[in-house]
Amino acid sequence: MTITPAPSEFRILIVGGGIAGLATAIALRGPNRRIQILEQSSLNREIGATISLQPNASKFVERSWNLGPHLRAKGSMIDRAFRICSTDGKEQKRVDLTAKSQYGGDRMLYHRQDLHDVLKNAATSTDGKGPAVEILVKSRVVSCDCEKNSVVLEDGKAMEGFDLIVAADGIRSRIRKSVVGEEVSPVRTGQAAYRMMIEAAKIEDDEDIRKFLDPREAVTTMVMGHNNRLIMGPARNGELFSIVAMVPDVSDPSTETSWTTEGNMEDLLEAFKEFPDWCKRLFRHAPELGLWQLRDLDSLSSWTRGKVILIGDAAHAMLPTQGQGASQAIEDAEAIGAFFEDVSGKPSELEVFSRLKLIEEARLPRARQIQLLSRQSAKPATDKGDKKIKISPDQYMDFCCTYNGAKAWREQQESANVAEKLGDLSI
Repeated sequence: MTITPAPSEFRILIVGGGIAGLATAIALRGPNRRIQILEQSSLNREIGATISLQPNASKFVERSWNLGPHLRAKGSMIDRAFRICSTDGKEQKRVDLTAKSQYGGDRMLYHRQDLHDVLKNAATSTDGKGPAVEILVKSRVVSCDCEKNSVVLEDGKAMEGFDLIVAADGIRSRIRKSVVGEEVSPVRTGQAAYRMMIEAAKIEDDEDIRKFLDPREAVTTMVMGHNNRLIMGPARNGELFSIVAMVPDVSDPSTETSWTTEGNMEDLLEAFKEFPDWCKRLFRHAPELGLWQLRDLDSLSSWTRGKVILIGDAAHAMLPTQGQGASQAIEDAEAIGAFFEDVSGKPSELEVFSRLKLIEEARLPRARQIQLLSRQSAKPATDKGDKKIKISPDQYMDFCCTYNGAKAWREQQESANVAEKLGDLSI
């Protein structure tokens, strides 16, 4: 299917209708821009789970894109504090997130479906800047030609004639090979995660649990052992309580067919047998239990080729230990919007190429560093047999969260490089 654009129309194709793709569509909306999103599923819906956006990303979603009121109507919550506890239930550190005014934003807690719905509505609403974004479901992309600016769908149809293609098609991206020139497979990290969603009303009357936490309070709690850890917090104005239980990945690489399986409660209880009894009672309230084998990517050498750019998990999938996965996708979206902001109408090839390279220069080194920090934070939290936590999950918070957009970051890094070079000079 060849697209015949209007002479002055900026034609944009986004592959992937998840958080990264929808956020990019919002950031790029404007007059004389026609944006299409290809989504492989039939419903374009997100799975039910909680998600957090760190201050470096929430400021764009909540304020720059003015989605805060819509998310609050869904029950979004400002995370007030971050607690780090040992397996004996003792709090070893508490970080007051409300005191971090230098970040210019809040750590926000959402239900993933709510965030997805609000982003989707903002992208497709006729009230936004420029034409509404068009989402085409049941449109699985199987290949991309970066020279012809085209993609081929699973049914054999070709879509051509785009000025910009954004690949937001996740860690299993079908476009990544076309951009980097080789197959880049997701990496087994040795980590897996059980995920649970529990109604707060079912656990708030348990006195032993309430001695340790209030399931409705806007606070994130981590309980950390040697190889296992719990990350817990509320969603939807405290109606739901989310638990992520990280454990070593014991799946067999030679036989696994899916990264996601139904979790086994007895295996979960055995993995956390050294944790407080109230933790195990929490688990038993979960109506269902999923187990995810966690994967990330080694850092890519490039995100761009021709008029195509990789973003989100397609470019820099990372472990959840810094809570930055979705936030880095939002940073990607903001960067694309910012660097194409001054383009009115159909851009020249040079305008697209040059801006994509600027985006890559601004984003790739930072995302690479956060990927590495996320791996670093996944190392054992204690010495074996000891309850003292030797890592600090908030250690890199200032680096990750002190961020005001891609253009400002690029200028800041250039200034730092100049200062460093000047400092090396001897007079």
